[in-house]
Amino acid sequence: MADKDCIFCKIARHKIPSKIVYEDEDIIAFRDIDPKAPVHIILIPKTHIPSIKELIETDEKIIGKIHRISQKIAEDESIAQSGFRIVANTGPDAGQAVAHLHFHLIGGRKLSWPPG
Repeated sequence: MADKDCIFCKIARHKIPSKIVYEDEDIIAFRDIDPKAPVHIILIPKTHIPSIKELIETDEKIIGKIHRISQKIAEDESIAQSGFRIVANTGPDAGQAVAHLHFHLIGGRKLSWPPG
């Protein structure tokens, strides 16, 4: 179920334009509007899930699918061989800015550790 005020739900419903790199019936992936690396793509389930904290057992399939699609996008973006990072911020102290579960696919440059 969509949250009518959620910006990511609006993107998933094509109510807000975005640079979509992948879409199917369950997932949409689009370029971040404030990229932190040459490749910075957001992957979201089309179903509104506020964060990792709210995942339930039936969400396992979509989370696995998001990670599999991340691999495909990394290959399409030519960063699979050099390396990439998948990040899911959960809660305000972790930097979650949108209350819709989302994963950042980041690559295209050397990434430092630890982050933040």
